[in-house]
Amino acid sequence: MRDAKYLFAYLLPLSAVIGLAFRGPWAWLTPVFSFVLIPLLELWMPQSTENVPPEEEASRSQRRFFDILLYLNFPILFGLTGWYLWTVQYQTLTTSEWIGLTFSAGIIVGAVGINVAHELGHRVRKYEQAMAKWMLMVALYQHFFIEHNRGHHKYVATDRDPATARRNEWLFAFWLRSMTGSWRSAWQLEVSRLRRLGLPIWSRHNEMLKFVLWQLGWLASVALFIGPKALTGALVIALIGVLLLESINYIEHYGLRRRILSNGLPEPVSPAHSWNSNHALGRIFLYELSRHSDHHYKATRKYQILRHLEESPQLPFGYPTSILLALIPPLWFRIMNPRLPKADVEPVS
Repeated sequence: MRDAKYLFAYLLPLSAVIGLAFRGPWAWLTPVFSFVLIPLLELWMPQSTENVPPEEEASRSQRRFFDILLYLNFPILFGLTGWYLWTVQYQTLTTSEWIGLTFSAGIIVGAVGINVAHELGHRVRKYEQAMAKWMLMVALYQHFFIEHNRGHHKYVATDRDPATARRNEWLFAFWLRSMTGSWRSAWQLEVSRLRRLGLPIWSRHNEMLKFVLWQLGWLASVALFIGPKALTGALVIALIGVLLLESINYIEHYGLRRRILSNGLPEPVSPAHSWNSNHALGRIFLYELSRHSDHHYKATRKYQILRHLEESPQLPFGYPTSILLALIPPLWFRIMNPRLPKADVEPVS
């Protein structure tokens, strides 16, 4: 049963299927499921700090069952996205249905697309990395593959990381700073890689150029083979998915800082530099993303063996509730600022 619990993650795309199939009030099922039902259940359900026993980690890490659970999200993402795009192009929808289905598809792009792509993007197998890039294409956010792995994990909790929210930074300002900053960072990282290898920047070796062409190709294909309404839908659901990602980035590292050592470098990344959440439903539906402290401590650990670590700071609420609170900055600051460690601005030896 411990392993089978991740099957419940498919309830999220199932809610989108129901919305697309029945429309009407059902068009809103995915947003209500994600940001009303799950937060209410997490207030009632106990948290769990249980970890996989160390002697079981190696075998559990290699179990194909957990990989297949991720892989199935690839056809689910493209199937639901295609169904949504066809629906908005060819079906007569009320304004409420269009908005509800669009938010539903955007949540799928973020939770099923970007989130699973994030996990696969940390893998070493080429086909898993390719799956991650394709899934990010739907969100028009393929540069995340570069910036997250080579930038965010290195510079997290420092001023060099655009995806680390600062103390008292409003979520809406963070969205803009993180989205633009991560794009610039990805270009800089890719240019540095090409120069280090002695390869030309404006060439087929540049992954950022490939990403731009792939994403333009995706949008052109939607417009050509489905239609202009679908193109508008593809752009809007990508934006919703990205804003969901950036909202998660915001709550995962809000206000946490790495101290600057006497040599001028930041201290090593530790579990203290990411907010952790042991709320059961968020852990299941996001494939343990909320055990974020251990993920940053050792990014190669697969989702099924991520641990609760005592030194990691704990979010008082699960991810969906935290995102809703972050949309009201004064309330978010009132809840979270007292939980932040005191700013340490002096170099330490």
